[in-house]
Amino acid sequence: MSEPLHTVYVPRDAAALSVGADETAAAIRAEATRRGIPLRIVRNGSRGMLWLETLVEVETPEGRVAYGPVMAEDVAGLFDAGFLEGADHALTHGLTEKIPYFAKQERLTFARCGIIDPLSVEDYRLHGGFRGLERALAMTPAEIVTEVTESGLRGRGGAGFPTGIKWNTVLNAKADQKYICCNADEGDSGTFADRMIMEGDPFCLIEGMTIAAIAVGATEGYIYIRSEYPHAVATMREAIRLAYDEKWLGDEIHGTGHRFHLDVRVGAGAYICGEETSMLESLEGKRGTVRAKPPLPALEGLFGKPTIVNNVLSLTSVPIILDKGANHYRDFGVGRSRGTLAFQLAGNIKHGGIVEKAFGVTLHELLYEFGGGTITGRPIRAVQAGGPLGAYLPPSLFELPKDYEAFAAVEAMVGHGGIVVFDDSVDMARQARFAMEFCAAESCGKCTPCRIGAVRGVEVMDRIIAGDKVAANITLLNDLCEVMTDGSLCAMGGMTPIPVRSALKHFPEDFTRSPAAVAAE
Repeated sequence: MSEPLHTVYVPRDAAALSVGADETAAAIRAEATRRGIPLRIVRNGSRGMLWLETLVEVETPEGRVAYGPVMAEDVAGLFDAGFLEGADHALTHGLTEKIPYFAKQERLTFARCGIIDPLSVEDYRLHGGFRGLERALAMTPAEIVTEVTESGLRGRGGAGFPTGIKWNTVLNAKADQKYICCNADEGDSGTFADRMIMEGDPFCLIEGMTIAAIAVGATEGYIYIRSEYPHAVATMREAIRLAYDEKWLGDEIHGTGHRFHLDVRVGAGAYICGEETSMLESLEGKRGTVRAKPPLPALEGLFGKPTIVNNVLSLTSVPIILDKGANHYRDFGVGRSRGTLAFQLAGNIKHGGIVEKAFGVTLHELLYEFGGGTITGRPIRAVQAGGPLGAYLPPSLFELPKDYEAFAAVEAMVGHGGIVVFDDSVDMARQARFAMEFCAAESCGKCTPCRIGAVRGVEVMDRIIAGDKVAANITLLNDLCEVMTDGSLCAMGGMTPIPVRSALKHFPEDFTRSPAAVAAE
C-alpha cells in the first residue's frame, strides 16, 4: 500500500523567487525522492508575508502549516523533523491562517492569493472564481453599473474617482468600438500589490475586466504591464490562454452572446505611463506623453474610442462585488471610503508585505501591529504614504485613519496604498530633494513647469542642503512648488511639491541647519 500523497505549497511569486523559492522547491522534491516519499508540490502565489519568504506550507488535516523563511539548506532538517505531518521545527509558525499578521486581515480582493494554484482554472472555480461573472452574464449592463456604483468602489490607482460613474459614462457613450484598459504600470515606490495579485490570482483580473466589458459594451481589452514585471507578464499571458480555452474569453463567452478579447501589452517602465493618457499613448505605439483633458478617456480614449481605464486593484475588486453584492462590499470601510485596500508595507519595516484591511485602519496599526516597527529597531521618524509623490508624515499623524478624505485634510493621499517607512536616521531635506530628482528623471517633458521646474527644484534643494542662503532659497522653493502645482499639465508635476512641502512642514529642522553644521557632516 502506497504512502498517502503529501501536498506542499511553495510560492512562485517574484518576491519568493528573488530569495530562492525555486531552489527551495527543487530541494524539497529531491529530498522527497531520496527518501521515497510521494509528494505533490503546488507553486502558489505569495500570502503577502514577505519577511517569511520562502514561505513553505504543508497540507495537514488541521489546515496548512507554515514554515519560513525556508532556504534550500533547511530542507533536509525539515524532513528529519517530520514537517510533512506539520511537526514542530525552528521555522514553524503553526497554521498559516492563524499567524496574527494574516488572521487580522480582511481579505476580499486577495482572498485567493497565496491559496490557489494561479494557473489552475479548476482551483479558481473551487474557491469562488467566476461566480461574479456568471451573475453579470445574467444582468443588464445598467444593472451591473448600478451594482458597482452602489458598492462605493473608488479608483484604487490613487485618484479615488468613483468607479461606477466612470463606467456609466462609457456605457452611455455612443461608439462602434469601446475598450477596457487595465493600467498595471505599477511604478510607485513601495508598491507591489498589482504584481502580487497578477502572479497569484490572474483569473481575478480577467474576470473583473470581462465584467467591465459586459457592463459598458466593450469587446476588446488590454493589460498594460511594465517590463520590470516579467513573471507577471508570463502569468497573465498564460492565464489568458487558459481562459480562452475554457470559453471565459472569446466570441461566445460560455454560450452567451457576449464577446470580449483580451491581450497583454508590455511598457518600457516609464513612471509617467501610470498616468492614464500617457498609457493610452503608449498602447497606441507612441511615446508615453500626457494628453490634455478634456476630452476624457471615457469618451475619447484608446484610438479615440470610449475607454474604461482602471488599475489592477479596482478591476480585481469587481468580481466579489458582483458575487456577494454591493451591500456586502460597502459594509467595509468608513465615510466615503468603502471596501478594503491592500496596504503595502515597505522600506525600513520589520514585517514588510501586504495587509488588506477595510478603510479606517490607522497608520499606527499598520506600522506596529502588522509591521512590527523598523527592522533596524530604531524609532520610526517618518513614513511616505501614496508613492514617490505622496506626503511625508510624522508620528503625530500616525493615528490618522486611512481614508481618502481624512488624508486629503492633512494634504496627504492614500494613493495606491504604498507605505514606505524611515527610521530616525533619515534626512528629510535629502528626501525632499529626491522628490524633485525623481520628477526630473520621470517627467514626460511635455509641459514646462514639470520639465524645467523639477530641475530647478533639485538645484535649489542642493543649495539648501549646502547651507547656502537657506531662508531665501526656502522662499524660492515654495514659489517654485506653487508654480508646479498650478501650472503642470498632469499630476506628475502637480503633485511633486506634495512631498517637498510636507517635509518642510513637518521636519523644518532638517532644512535650517547652519552652514557650519553642514560642513561638519
